[in-house]
Amino acid sequence: METEKGQITRIYNGEIITPERNFGVGTVLIAEGKIIGIEPGNYEVPGSIGHDAHGGYIAPGFIDLHTHGAGDSDFMDCTEEDCLTIAREHLRHGTTLLYPTTLASDNQELFRFLDIYDRVKDQRSGAAFGGLHLEGPYFAYAFRGAQDPRYLRNPSPEEYMEILDRSQDIVRWSIAPELPGALEFGDILHRRGILPSIAHTDAIYEDVVEAVKHGFTHITHFYSCMNGVTRRNAFRYAGCVEAGYLLDEITIELITDGVHVPAPLMKLAVKNKGAEKIALVTDSMRGAGMPEGKSILGSRSKGREVLIEDGVAKMPDRQSFAGSVATADRLVRNMYRMGERPLEEAVRMMTLTPAEIMGIADRKGKIAKGYDADIVIFDPDIRINRVFINGETLFEQP
Repeated sequence: METEKGQITRIYNGEIITPERNFGVGTVLIAEGKIIGIEPGNYEVPGSIGHDAHGGYIAPGFIDLHTHGAGDSDFMDCTEEDCLTIAREHLRHGTTLLYPTTLASDNQELFRFLDIYDRVKDQRSGAAFGGLHLEGPYFAYAFRGAQDPRYLRNPSPEEYMEILDRSQDIVRWSIAPELPGALEFGDILHRRGILPSIAHTDAIYEDVVEAVKHGFTHITHFYSCMNGVTRRNAFRYAGCVEAGYLLDEITIELITDGVHVPAPLMKLAVKNKGAEKIALVTDSMRGAGMPEGKSILGSRSKGREVLIEDGVAKMPDRQSFAGSVATADRLVRNMYRMGERPLEEAVRMMTLTPAEIMGIADRKGKIAKGYDADIVIFDPDIRINRVFINGETLFEQP
């Protein structure tokens, strides 16, 4: 069937998940890469192309705001093929849009990646790229986590302005807001439409309150590399975690791999913030989709050796984590089962909420008329069967 909108595609025989509810068994109609309608039941359109969901779930494509790598590749490897490998690996797990994320590094390595990203940003072989997330190097040394301490430093206008002028693709920058010059830097990012995000920080509640005034309205990998209740000179202070809970302006992201954020903390976060303020993120390194054993955090040439075991990457001494090996389907599954949230809430945290945080919720993150036809089909165990981007099948389980 040809209409004024072109060839019609139908995705049918599945339960449609919208942000508000499970729509029930229905049919999604697509033309020219957009959703043009949602109909109850197995709606027929003569001459259309049909895709049977086989009784599974039909949901918006997953949006990952924070990922460093997968499939034994890291964005800091700075090659086109590594970028494509990561995009394809995450696609297999339901991600239709991701935000490539850097690590603290020297500027030579960072600039090399900025140039590579400019060449691959429009690739269509895997999950689409939404823009760059720079994680560091402006972090608190005491909360560096697995970030390489050689590269940590305070914000320098001469340095960060050169980086900002080098690339128009930066959409988010994670920073410790208590560092000298960080608030002024937040103002500059905010004016440029770039999201300043709180991360790897020694900030206490009062610091975060001030940071919000300078555009810091998001917290990177909540719970990881930040203060909870702390004491200074015998006095007790609320930390960054408590600020994240108390300040309504702040959104947070959770690595719900079951290790970084165990079940009780998932439940606590949703109880306090709600699905509308939480984005699930993989924060995955190159070990995502790979077997356990030795791996590298960061680039092959300058990265740090780490160990993958127990479903997470660890530093060699096993005293701290070195990033996740999660994929988006695992995050949703864990929030649904371990976090004991309704499936539509778990899906929202991997779709609409990330879209809202990044200002693209007018076209991404929903199954709704007029939205991009980025869609995943998965079974009751949240195993991905098929992935569509702009209405085109890019992955199908054999």
